Amino acid sequence: MEINDLKIFQMVATLGSVSKTAAELSYVQSNVTARIKLLEKELGTPLFYRNKRGMTLNTEGKRLLEYSREIIAKFEEMQKYFHRASEPSGVLEVGMVETINALPRLLSSYCSQYPHVDISLKAGVTENLLQKVLDLALDGAFVSGPINHPLIEQEQVFQEELVLVTKNSSFTASDITGKALLLYKKGCGYRERLETWMKVEGLIPKKVMEFGTFETIIGGVAAGIGITILPKSAVHHLVESGTVHIHRIPEPYHEVITVFIRRKDSFVTNTMQAFLDEIRLQKTKSKA
Repeated sequence: MEINDLKIFQMVATLGSVSKTAAELSYVQSNVTARIKLLEKELGTPLFYRNKRGMTLNTEGKRLLEYSREIIAKFEEMQKYFHRASEPSGVLEVGMVETINALPRLLSSYCSQYPHVDISLKAGVTENLLQKVLDLALDGAFVSGPINHPLIEQEQVFQEELVLVTKNSSFTASDITGKALLLYKKGCGYRERLETWMKVEGLIPKKVMEFGTFETIIGGVAAGIGITILPKSAVHHLVESGTVHIHRIPEPYHEVITVFIRRKDSFVTNTMQAFLDEIRLQKTKSKA
């Protein structure tokens, strides 16, 4: 069994198709099929349900997928360790919740100092980003905190005020029961704060509409479809232009902390160490 076989297996598991995997990896289809069959022969068990629509993991395949993720992550970590250079370089895969207004400044400063580092940003909600960090699919992520997990190390980065965002200037808590809530999907830290407050106040929303991006949520609010909850810094320019209006949320629900998380047991490369140093530097500057 080779590492490359596990990578091929992961791709087939993700795409559900040998032909799509072959196209993605620039392999001939027969080679992909042969590697999967050899893997099944070595393990002594089928790994997929095969049908006309493609291939779906069976129970043993799902178990192998878990192992393969850990094996490949450790293999890549080993490569980083033995091939690291004194100067930060390579790819840094970082997750982020979409509405961190101060993040561009941090990234700009880091990239200007370390031009040989390519930062790959992946947007998502806190819960999903946390899982990707745990799975070592991301080197780290900026999420809503604090995060309580034994495998996670976190660094507080920003503290922001959460506000309700509406189209109209007037607002009362009872409006929540009469208008739709436009929110990120489950797992979003902002959404959890709002839902906790509503539960305490006994407020039941008329409707909850889930969206995946800031643009669609704020566009819906501006169109009068409903209301949302966001960091004040993310919408200040829209407030100034009169596009939307904001309203305070009572304590202790109105503050949100952004933390940078990474796995405690993952190797800290020079590239990651420099990134952590930059986070701490920017945090110090913001307090000055």
